[in-house]
Amino acid sequence: MPESSETVTVIASGVQALVLNIGWIMTSIGCFMLFKKDGIKRIYAFIPGVREYHVAIMAEKEEEGRTYFILTVCYYLARYMSFLFENGSLMKTFWLVIAASIGVAEFVYGIRIFKSLCYVFEKSRKWTVLWAFFPSLTSLIWGVSKNFVPNHRTIVDADFDKAAKISKTSVEAIQSGITVNLTERTVTNFGKKYYLLKDIHLSIPTGHMVLLLGGSGAGKTTFLNAVTGYEKADAEIILRGKDLYNNYDSMKYDLGFVPQQDLMRLNDTVYYTLSDAARLRLPKTISTEKRTKRINEVLDKFGLGSVRNSQVGKLSGGQRKRLSIALELISDPTLFILDEPDSGLDGVVARNLFESLRKIADEGKIVIVITHTPDRVIDLFDDVMVLAKDAARTGRLAYYGPINDSYDFFGKKSMEEVLLSINQKDEGGEGRADEFVEKYSEMIS
Repeated sequence: MPESSETVTVIASGVQALVLNIGWIMTSIGCFMLFKKDGIKRIYAFIPGVREYHVAIMAEKEEEGRTYFILTVCYYLARYMSFLFENGSLMKTFWLVIAASIGVAEFVYGIRIFKSLCYVFEKSRKWTVLWAFFPSLTSLIWGVSKNFVPNHRTIVDADFDKAAKISKTSVEAIQSGITVNLTERTVTNFGKKYYLLKDIHLSIPTGHMVLLLGGSGAGKTTFLNAVTGYEKADAEIILRGKDLYNNYDSMKYDLGFVPQQDLMRLNDTVYYTLSDAARLRLPKTISTEKRTKRINEVLDKFGLGSVRNSQVGKLSGGQRKRLSIALELISDPTLFILDEPDSGLDGVVARNLFESLRKIADEGKIVIVITHTPDRVIDLFDDVMVLAKDAARTGRLAYYGPINDSYDFFGKKSMEEVLLSINQKDEGGEGRADEFVEKYSEMIS
């Protein structure tokens, strides 16, 4: 009987090991084919933990993927430790309990990732259940079948050799305006370095209103965050002759940034909202009389005097956007940046808003604007800055200069056509970003 019992135990262990090996092989093959579809290095499919992390990246859940990776590695370690002890021993039970606990946490994170993966592949969420309970079989089906294709390509490992060459050109700082010499802006996620921006050099004089144009993922917001010092890059930002990064605390109120979404308390009045901003942004030494005068000046400038006592939540879309701009203008900044200020506004209201921005620029300010409908107000801009993703999916400067000259540079008749020319082919564009990045680099060298 003892020999028979030992034989059964050995057979059971062998079957268990075989099942685990078959599952590992099926999962590896499935992920190998999936990674091929998504542009991820296929070798990662054979490395436990790393494989799951890249599945999370494919599902646009990179942050959850980091935790999932750690849990997966810990799970495998716990399972390995359990094999070192005899069946029925206290230590074996201990490690099996640890593995089970980790497995539960791994299961929860897996659900989040698999749910998002269904969205990326445009498949029913019912597949989430199959991914959770039968990951080996499901990954194999998704990898082999031609019916499972992601709605985008991650391209984690882009070919940097094919990307546009670096200009190695910097521009001389101007005293009246802003000068940007940005070498690169990178982030490191889970030990991997990603390039968000690279090789951007330009100067904008005061009194200019500049359109910031670029497709999704080209780095427009990242560039603005770097310029304002919100997310510092490997760069030198000179504003009115002073280094912004080195003097940020004393210069931060010389910057005005209006985000796409309004960040105001709806129950406060217009006047109180502006007054609150004035107390925060104006020098502490300023008298109450001067502060009140500045608030009234800004109210009149944006036509908000008649609604000064109205609650913010009762304003129209155009009025709320004007108030958002007024909040930033209260400190009289030199650099004024707006992210889609016309979002949700009709043509007439949007036009009127941009005319107000034109007046601000004419008063000696620098105004930089992102808008998805530039052609309807393009006559109000002086220059256009075009950011584009090169072959390595890094934000690069494809053009900066006068509006009229940009049409000749790109060979297009509208900003919409310019945007299509630099967008990647898998985004419905012409895929000519690298061509124009290098063309512009040669032009300014």
